[in-house]
Amino acid sequence: MERYFEIGKIAGTHGLKGTLRVFPTTEEPSRFELLKQIIVENKGKRETFHIEKIAYHKKFVLVTVKELKDINEAELYKGAGIWIPEEDALPLEENEYYMRDLYGLAVFTEQGEGLGILADIYKTGANDVYAIRKEGQKDILIPAIKQCILSVDIENHKMIVKLLEGLR
Repeated sequence: MERYFEIGKIAGTHGLKGTLRVFPTTEEPSRFELLKQIIVENKGKRETFHIEKIAYHKKFVLVTVKELKDINEAELYKGAGIWIPEEDALPLEENEYYMRDLYGLAVFTEQGEGLGILADIYKTGANDVYAIRKEGQKDILIPAIKQCILSVDIENHKMIVKLLEGLR
């Protein structure tokens, strides 16, 4: 089964010739330049578009595709998601993980105590914060820093953490 990543949302159009104004949902907006095609999911239907040109304007990526020739055609895709197959994703560095793979991991202390599952990831200015949820208990918020996250095992759906004083 092929897996996909969302890398942007179509916010509107740019100009009269059908260029899409895309809000990037990837940490590397320049990654659009490496693509030959994108998959646009609009109202439950997926279409493949072939990229002709990539440009940037303020916080948006401007994507010109062969399939759209004017503003009227492009307007129909406002709000649609832009997806790529997993094989087109940027390679991960050591100790980097796709957020989607972290959700649902069982989280344990270094002593083996089960804390719950990773239920939410909050983006903050300095680092992400993982919300660990256990039925009937208040969420434990753990900063995603190397002092707290000791190991992540995606294959076995397990994370080992060190609870710093005051996190519980």
